[in-house]
Amino acid sequence: MTLLDLTPRVADAGPSSTLPVAIIGAGPIGLAAAANLLERGIDFIVFESGDEVAANVRAWGHTRLFSPWKHLVDPASRRLLEETGWELRDPERAPTGAELVDDYVAPLAALDDIAGRIRTGVEVIGVTRDGMDRTRSARRASTPFAVRIRTAGGDVEDFSARAVIDASGTYTSPNSLSSSGLELLGMADIADRVAPALPDVLGRDRAEFAGRRVTVVGAGHSAANTLLALVRLAREEPGTTVTWLIRNGKAVRVSSSPDDELTGRANLGSRVDGAVERGDIALVDGFEIIRARRAGDAVELVGHRQREVVAHETDIVVNATGFRPNLDILREIRLELDEIVEAPKRLAPLIDPNVHSCGTVEPHGFRELTHPEQGFFIVGMKSYGRAPTFLLATGYEQVRSVTAWLAGDTASASNVELVLPATGVCSTDAANGGGCC
Repeated sequence: MTLLDLTPRVADAGPSSTLPVAIIGAGPIGLAAAANLLERGIDFIVFESGDEVAANVRAWGHTRLFSPWKHLVDPASRRLLEETGWELRDPERAPTGAELVDDYVAPLAALDDIAGRIRTGVEVIGVTRDGMDRTRSARRASTPFAVRIRTAGGDVEDFSARAVIDASGTYTSPNSLSSSGLELLGMADIADRVAPALPDVLGRDRAEFAGRRVTVVGAGHSAANTLLALVRLAREEPGTTVTWLIRNGKAVRVSSSPDDELTGRANLGSRVDGAVERGDIALVDGFEIIRARRAGDAVELVGHRQREVVAHETDIVVNATGFRPNLDILREIRLELDEIVEAPKRLAPLIDPNVHSCGTVEPHGFRELTHPEQGFFIVGMKSYGRAPTFLLATGYEQVRSVTAWLAGDTASASNVELVLPATGVCSTDAANGGGCC
């Protein structure tokens, strides 16, 4: 096991101490990092690839979250907003993604001390140490980061930073439709018939699905939300049919569970189960996709099922197979990732989807998120790698701990706690052995 020096050198006086912290992503987690840095008196800049803050959340804004408002607002952000008269209304209600942005994220981004530090329409295309690739070690920890960005106009430049917080999420990096994980054979031929996860079936994207054979691929909650919307569309638009294609024998992640700590999630599972039983959804299980091809005006998915090669014909495919972190921009950063879920090595055992749901993950902070690259952190959904369940409240505690470490407050950074839906307050204090109640 590699022993890491967790002393907060980034906060020490030195050549890079006057540089800002670079935050990648202006979603709820990235802006929570900004709010925490602001309270700590640390300068920062936020790079957002979309044309507006929380652009990825906007993309699925029609979808209702499982968690209620009281678990969706970062404490530091709330303090800053309340100074302007902002109020948290209806804390027990679960908002849609659009409401989350309109009523919380956008007002936070508009605060004077934050708005001027956000650059939208800017894509981060690489992160490294200034003048160093990943193989150089001498004076590495004291050398500023270089964040390479591409503007909407196509200009490319390097931006110097004292530390980097990657909160870019995973929404734009879907898993492959292929059961092998590699790009699906024939994908280029059917790309115009493949929709991303959580399309707005009843609104913006209605015309794309109405009156067509639709196949949703994936066994998670994104798939379930889309399936239920399609069932409603089928009642309103003749000719619309709904097929649910999964590679396993059962969609465990969306099956009903009476002890689910989030009521909305439990209801989602039971509603999908009922639609399958009524025949509103045709379930095709045990189907492992190996390739795709055009069949006239239709799409044909070819795969293995019960040891036979079979084909499934449809008009449009929804890829709800989950997400993976985009690690391409981090090739010159020294990372320590779990070999299975691609999460930080120390975090991976805490979020193993075979053991944990989002409500049973222990609170964690900078120690679990530390990489060999001093001052670099992956936070939020991207920190979970390929693990499927994540609470915004978890990400807020991550960035609170990370920013405390960057400020040199190791005691605060080590003492992490989190209010979770069913388990009350969980806390760990790394200095005192830890624990969870």
